Amino acid sequence: MVDLPDLALPDDPKLAQNIVHFARALRRAGLPAGPGRVIDAIRAVHAAGFTRRNDFYWTLHACFVSKPEERLVFAQLFRLYWRDPQYLEQMMSLLSPMVRGAQDERLAQAAEKRAAQALLDDQLPDLPATEQTGEETEVEIDASRTISTTERLRSLDFEQMSTAEMAAAQRMLAKLRLPVPPIHSRRTQPLPGHLPDWRGTMRTAMRRGGEVTDFATRRRRLRYPNLVVLCDISGSMSQYSRAVLHFLHSVANREGQGWAQVHAFTFGTRLTNITRHLRTRDVDAALAAAGAEAQDWEGGTRIAACLHAFNRDWSRRVMGQGAVVLLITDGLDRDSDANLGREMERLKLSARQVIWLNPLLRWDGFTPKARGIIQMLPHCTSFRAGHNIASLEGLTQALAHPDDGGQKVRLMAMMGQEGA
Repeated sequence: MVDLPDLALPDDPKLAQNIVHFARALRRAGLPAGPGRVIDAIRAVHAAGFTRRNDFYWTLHACFVSKPEERLVFAQLFRLYWRDPQYLEQMMSLLSPMVRGAQDERLAQAAEKRAAQALLDDQLPDLPATEQTGEETEVEIDASRTISTTERLRSLDFEQMSTAEMAAAQRMLAKLRLPVPPIHSRRTQPLPGHLPDWRGTMRTAMRRGGEVTDFATRRRRLRYPNLVVLCDISGSMSQYSRAVLHFLHSVANREGQGWAQVHAFTFGTRLTNITRHLRTRDVDAALAAAGAEAQDWEGGTRIAACLHAFNRDWSRRVMGQGAVVLLITDGLDRDSDANLGREMERLKLSARQVIWLNPLLRWDGFTPKARGIIQMLPHCTSFRAGHNIASLEGLTQALAHPDDGGQKVRLMAMMGQEGA
């Protein structure tokens, strides 16, 4: 453990108020720093004292940190709040690409941007005042191209984006939502509805001497499906896969979208389960851990073998009843001996919907000529493009309208004409 330097006690500390503001920053960064933990932290600091920075750090750490993935965010916020000026300058440079100097020294580590945004997002610097008149300097911002830039990013291919454009696209993907409508279960519950409840009616009548004065009704229970994502990370799909995984991280960690559970798998030459990594709140740490777990990144493609491994080992565990499968691949299978159509059919029989996102649909002249695409296409419920932000936004329509097959009908007609 690295020993931290002593922390000098200021003349007017207002320590309790500072701990409250620090807890608010932790809460904005995703830590469950509620009022109870704030009270415990104030009492703990009062009992432990406020003499050494190292003791103060671990006292607050014991009160606010409850999971391993929260340690890094807490460490960055503590350093930023209880204040290291050089570190503050570096964090401001990471948030604003117009600030140079500290930004050029190093890249942001995992959780640093998240900590800086939680603490500095609502603390804008004061505008400079003129020395002669004391009036505030008027700053004019040209926002005429803001909408056009956003629309351009929505329609720009992920593979054609620069580093700065990809960073902006990732911020847009983090704000996207993927709500799912609930499923009406066969099970019912005794609430006012349209289904007659004969047993309830008779029980009520027996309590009243056998006289039927009212009819009880029931309604079907509502349940939400699982989302199962199978993402191709082969060489031809690596750029698209990174963008899609950013989108899936926001879906897996944002509440109120309706999914019962979100399961994610990557495949290239083998199948890898990265579900637990996507549950990490920090997106940089989550994708770094997922990339380390998937050893076949930017390798070959064996779609049939990976689907067979999923159907054999994971289908009964994660699919449940009415699961929605999101398949992201170009369909270019390198294994010519495997029966890809059979594995896709088995996957379709276990799922409520199989939505296939294929970045090759970005080409206007795309035709289903590859053997893998011909075998997979009949067994998906919806076939859509997946090469930009706008195509990912269209997933909401595919979920709300299960009968909308996207480009499947047109391509199946082309396959029929070629076969004839």
